Amino acid sequence: MSFEGSTLVDWPAFARARSELGAGFVRILGYFREDGVKSVATIEAAMRGANAAAMVIPAHTLKGEARQFGAEPLADLAETIETIARDCVEMQDTPDLALEHIARLRGVFEETLTLLEREANPLVARRPVGGGGFGRRTI
Repeated sequence: MSFEGSTLVDWPAFARARSELGAGFVRILGYFREDGVKSVATIEAAMRGANAAAMVIPAHTLKGEARQFGAEPLADLAETIETIARDCVEMQDTPDLALEHIARLRGVFEETLTLLEREANPLVARRPVGGGGFGRRTI
């Protein structure tokens, strides 16, 4: 599944997080990467084992961390998985309804992470606002 970058990340929310976290932003984004990779793998393993209880905490963690960076589609997907898993635990049922959402999770996470890391990289050249720029001829 492919999203346009503008739909995967709420860029004003990302900018607020970057501003609020200050110098710790890149470090915390690194934690998001590490935690996210673990959460996605744990959720996938729990699905393979039909273990709804094992999905709840990693889905909840991924939801919260994604929201912190403005990654709303990822957060919403994790929230859906968390809700299904909690309902299954309560009803003592298998998490079959979560399968279609979990199947999309890794792709959405990886695409989102790529966008976040690209935007956070201080070495990425950014286009000047308003076009043109030093040393460029404007027509």
